[in-house]
Amino acid sequence: MMKIECITIFPEMFAPLEHSIIGRAQKNELFSFNTIYLRNFAVNEYGQVDDSPYGGEPGMVLRPEPLARAIQSTHVKEDGGKVIYLTADGVPLTHKIVSDLSKESHLVLVCGHYKGIDERIREDYVDMEISIGDFVVSGGELPAMLLTDAVVRLLPGALGHKESGDTDSFAQGPLGWPVYTRPEVFEGKSVPEVLLSGHHKRISEWRTAESLKRTKERRPDIYEKLQIDTKFGTQ
Repeated sequence: MMKIECITIFPEMFAPLEHSIIGRAQKNELFSFNTIYLRNFAVNEYGQVDDSPYGGEPGMVLRPEPLARAIQSTHVKEDGGKVIYLTADGVPLTHKIVSDLSKESHLVLVCGHYKGIDERIREDYVDMEISIGDFVVSGGELPAMLLTDAVVRLLPGALGHKESGDTDSFAQGPLGWPVYTRPEVFEGKSVPEVLLSGHHKRISEWRTAESLKRTKERRPDIYEKLQIDTKFGTQ
């Protein structure tokens, strides 16, 4: 069973993971989730885990001693797992990274705050640094939840037999295609006729065309790579 642990100063923020698909996966023991309260490893009786940065820069930095002790308490290194730091200057999160991480047995997610964490922890304790986008949020808790959700839904059995991530955006390269449900006509707009035809080949061709169209319009970077891969026979 996969184990995911989050080192944080705000453990109460992770309550949403008790619900929906992720909550169900926990109840079904597909993975275990635990928060580690960083202040339990504080440098003094006042619960201090941060300090001002050397060099006079404004803001605060999470100190290395509490983080080192918190990471060591998980025994993730002994388990052969990975320590991941969620940070805006990390590598962009992709479906490939999520897929690879879903095969790990133990993940420890470090949630930074303020100006980040001491660089020595990044150098000596962290195995991977991940960004969820080209923007900055107030702390690592929301990115950690997003990463956890993305990883867990790829675990065997997490989505159930009626659901599948195989046709999700990015799972096979391009973005997903448009989807429709009842009613057949809504506010004057009808479901595309091809989806009502029962002709599986035509439906498949329509989905492929719409998927590529949407990818070209919204993510030309992905579309260009698809065209290059196809040209050289790797797609």
